Amino acid sequence: MGKAAIIQARMGSTRLPGKALKDICGKSMLERVVERVKKAKTIDGLIIATTVREEDDQIVAECKKVGVPVFRGNPEDLLDRYYQCAKRYGVQNVIRITSDCPLIEPEVIDLVVGKFFEVKPDYASNTLPPRTYPRGLDVEIFSFDALELAWREDEDPAWREHVTPYICRHPEKFKLHAVTNDADYSYMRWTVDTPEDLVLVRKIYGHFGDDVFSWHDVIKLLENHPEWLEINKHVVQKELKV
Repeated sequence: MGKAAIIQARMGSTRLPGKALKDICGKSMLERVVERVKKAKTIDGLIIATTVREEDDQIVAECKKVGVPVFRGNPEDLLDRYYQCAKRYGVQNVIRITSDCPLIEPEVIDLVVGKFFEVKPDYASNTLPPRTYPRGLDVEIFSFDALELAWREDEDPAWREHVTPYICRHPEKFKLHAVTNDADYSYMRWTVDTPEDLVLVRKIYGHFGDDVFSWHDVIKLLENHPEWLEINKHVVQKELKV
């Protein structure tokens, strides 16, 4: 595959166990993510990367139900899981998405992927400073060569758990490109890591009734209902410790 989205998913979560399969208006969060990623025009394929743990048999079953390929790998070393998955499927350019972003936007995926091929860096994302997109629309794309180099050289277990820190923190080795939006919506939290996050996302999906809305529609909705942003405003994002 030339360029494929690899979506990490597992049942283990310290703040919201089993979140990948939590129901959002009749479908699992994982299925919601898959549906929205599939709408992106710039990807050639999609793979779920889960772990070899028994509890993640549930993820495998959901992937079979939804009809997407699944790779099982290292539970803790996510860098290795991504590398082995990309190697197995022959992915030349990896688009990294996480399964806790049920509002992931195909338009944003296409923008980041498009910039990657236009600028030709080793790594591009909308998560590099200055972050301007809501947390939960995170898209990263990097070459297999960059992934392989990080896999070989990164000796920090904490970094390897998050896949790309080695790439992002070595600009002397990797050419990086930040994708930004004109308006700054980084104060909005659309990812799901806590019960409060899930409440907000369910309200958003409940309002639209089905998965036919864009991130611009969500922005308008939240600007009309600023009180909704208070639901998870207090949640502190888990940051990588170095």
